[in-house]
Amino acid sequence: MQQKPASVFNIAVIVAALGYFVDIYDLLLFGIIRVPSLKSLGLNDAQIATDGLFIINVQMLGLLFGGIFWGILGDKKGRLKVLYASIILYSLGNIANGFVQNVNQYATIRFITGFGLAGELGAGITLVAELLPKEKRGIGTSLVAGIGLTGAVVAFFFKEMFDWRTCYFIGGGLGFALLLLRVGVLESGMFKSIQESNVAKGDIRILFNNGKRLRKYLCSILIGLPTWYVIGILVTFSKEFGEKMNLQGKVDPGKAIMFAYAAISLGDIAVGFISQWFKSRKKALYLFYTLTAFGIAWYFTLEGKSTASLYAACALLGFGTGFWAIFVTMAAEQFGTNIRATVATTVPNVVRGALTLVSLLFVSMQSSLGYVTSGLVTGIVVMVIAITAAILSEETFHKDLDYVEK
Repeated sequence: MQQKPASVFNIAVIVAALGYFVDIYDLLLFGIIRVPSLKSLGLNDAQIATDGLFIINVQMLGLLFGGIFWGILGDKKGRLKVLYASIILYSLGNIANGFVQNVNQYATIRFITGFGLAGELGAGITLVAELLPKEKRGIGTSLVAGIGLTGAVVAFFFKEMFDWRTCYFIGGGLGFALLLLRVGVLESGMFKSIQESNVAKGDIRILFNNGKRLRKYLCSILIGLPTWYVIGILVTFSKEFGEKMNLQGKVDPGKAIMFAYAAISLGDIAVGFISQWFKSRKKALYLFYTLTAFGIAWYFTLEGKSTASLYAACALLGFGTGFWAIFVTMAAEQFGTNIRATVATTVPNVVRGALTLVSLLFVSMQSSLGYVTSGLVTGIVVMVIAITAAILSEETFHKDLDYVEK
């Protein structure tokens, strides 16, 4: 077993953080340039809203299927191999996005890009969690997420400086540059120790053939639902919510995403230290759930207010959903080395993919409740599910990760 590095500022953490930076830049880029890119393809405002939601849902399905594929591969072949292969795929996908001419092409390429992006976070978090000592892995994974999430802020500023097609080309270039930085990063010692053994690795059936493991896996997914409700519904479609709530001024959804992700980045860094202070993942999670709930309540009381108020609400929502780092870390900590990459990669991507179901709930109620009330009711349902799942989840703060599932 290789000796674990003492500092959270080691090459594995730094490169994982930069990898997640590129991942988030690429993942959120469509939400940021949705309006100008679809407008340039000849769509009107109504089509930008409906076709925009369609493209986001297709992208999220790509993340869902990619999460399963890359997670299994990460446990069978190693964490680093997944990182290399996924980077190549999503970088090529982003370059291809710069050439799309219609909605169907756009959606198809976003599916492929989403499939590639699915491998980055889970493999990176798994690698960092296994390389760092247990008393520092929460801070390490928080730094990965906190630094990485600033990719959305950079994407916004690039949108202000460049044409939307150029923004996609830049994303592809950043991905290929990241490949060079991966050189020198070591594979996980825990994975190496079981690599040549007969232990079943990456066998997803392990998660379903035991009732306790299945419950842990489902709870690991459900505790993350509020993140993509906030980003995928409230923040991405802040322009439409602003119009329905008669806000003073026109909302720029790209700016809303920028404010939200700047705050998420701070929240993700803070949650690691708060978890360390509490010596508990769950207590930190409950605190951030509370902030998210206040943010949702504030968002839906903005009738007739200024766009600045909405951006401020998006920032609070972003900070509240900064529990993303702890959520993914908890998922990785709950399972053995032979299935850990599968869990850590599938869980966040199933949550992203679940945006499709959340948006279906949101849309299905609009004819009877209206656009704004449907958004609020969807948020209440999502928060209740997440809090219930968190209560049923185990505390993993002091857990030793050097074991396998049988």
